[in-house]
Amino acid sequence: MTKLPVSIATLAGAAIVLQSGAAWAQQSSPDYDRYGWGPHMMGWGGGWFGMIFGPIFMILVLAVVIAVAVLIVRWLGGPWHATAPQQPPTTQSPLDILKERFARGEIDKEEFEERRRILGE
Repeated sequence: MTKLPVSIATLAGAAIVLQSGAAWAQQSSPDYDRYGWGPHMMGWGGGWFGMIFGPIFMILVLAVVIAVAVLIVRWLGGPWHATAPQQPPTTQSPLDILKERFARGEIDKEEFEERRRILGE
């Protein structure tokens, strides 16, 4: 292997070229420092604005999404009836009701005969 002589002048020249390249890169881009890293990142200036409004907007957006989902499900589900459908009223005559009461034993034979006589008049 042969050694290449490296002089101080060569190292100084390389340093100048590299430094001038970095300076040229910084000057060619006007927004080389546009990402302001640090305590005042992106112009918020710290404080409570981001800490308060961020969660509030997140909750509002979540509430809107849930409300839209509920409305879509209700719309697709059709009409909803809270009460059970009513059964048509039975068409029983008073004499039929009297016969049922007598059959269940709610009234005796004498009362049944008396009420049947009254209904027949």
